[in-house]
Amino acid sequence: MYILGAVLGALAGWAYWYYVGCHSGTCAITSKPLNSSLYGLVMGMLFLGIFDKSDSRK
Repeated sequence: MYILGAVLGALAGWAYWYYVGCHSGTCAITSKPLNSSLYGLVMGMLFLGIFDKSDSRK
């Protein structure tokens, strides 16, 4: 589930940079595609990690 979230998040981060972005270059996250993709990757992993059904308590 984490890998799927990472891939979808990275794609969403790149798409946000491409379509919205920060044209002035002063935005920390959206001024470069790498920053935006990495931020999306982490957020996607965290978001889909919420829905992980594995029980770590035994």
